[in-house]
Amino acid sequence: QVDVAAMVQLFGYVDVTDTGFIVAVLSIAFNPFFWNVVARWEHKTRALSQVFGSPHAACYCLGTVILLLNCVRSHCFTEAMKSQPKLEGWDYHWTYYSGLAISAVGTLFVISSFLALGFTGTFLGDYFGILMEEKVTSFPFSVLDNPMYWGSTAVYLGWSLMHASPAGLLLTAVVAISYTIAVLYEG
Repeated sequence: QVDVAAMVQLFGYVDVTDTGFIVAVLSIAFNPFFWNVVARWEHKTRALSQVFGSPHAACYCLGTVILLLNCVRSHCFTEAMKSQPKLEGWDYHWTYYSGLAISAVGTLFVISSFLALGFTGTFLGDYFGILMEEKVTSFPFSVLDNPMYWGSTAVYLGWSLMHASPAGLLLTAVVAISYTIAVLYEG
């Protein structure tokens, strides 16, 4: 049996009607939707490759846009978190350092994924016809499927704990749901 009283109390700290919170949810959901739609459109039409003169240039352009959108998403996440109340019972050193450790592990997964895949492998190069010679099975892919997605989710979870933020925890759940949908769509 699940005790929902704790969840109800936790979400009593979150104003889901706050404009900043809504913008954060929309930016979280938009990113994987955007890159999957654009990548599939490129795969079917090769329109970006034609506009940019090569698949590599087009992939680098899309990757840059994705990075910028991720910066916007992180900014919106942070601003929404800062505008909502903290959970005072969590505002302790142990919570902060637990969050820091979770963020560090998430960052390790994100960076090691990028290093294993390279820029075009990370940013949908296969949709541009830029294929890797073989499937990457080294760390972190030897430990976890989709380590960049789950590493990113861990970074947001850690960030939320570091700030004792119930709103951050709810937004982290939105990140996890968005990535779960993206994985289903990409698979």
